[in-house]
Amino acid sequence: MKEIITTDKAPSPVGPYNQAILAGGTLYVSGQIGINPETGELVNSSIQDETKQVLNNLKAILEKAEMTFENVAKCSVFVADMHQYGDINAVYAEYFRESTAPARELVEVANLPKFVNIEISLIAVK
Repeated sequence: MKEIITTDKAPSPVGPYNQAILAGGTLYVSGQIGINPETGELVNSSIQDETKQVLNNLKAILEKAEMTFENVAKCSVFVADMHQYGDINAVYAEYFRESTAPARELVEVANLPKFVNIEISLIAVK
């Protein structure tokens, strides 16, 4: 059985998908971009601010599922420019402790939704 997880503290889906699905104690979170859920505006003044907004959106979904970043087992990070790796990683490290950080890939892609600079999805376990 699956449970749909949704919160107004993260951007609403713009297609036929949900923010997250909880199935058998595993939470599958759809890719999040840097949209401020309160204003609907894209936060992209810097890669640091955009990454922080993405992670805050993910945090809101985790909290709705009664989880934290400590529950995250895997992150998939998609970026428009690999040259921003260091700046992205510095913000990412503010949300994940190195000793318990999840598995992760960070890959450069040609384009992302709304032509953003970063999108992150994750899998968390209870």
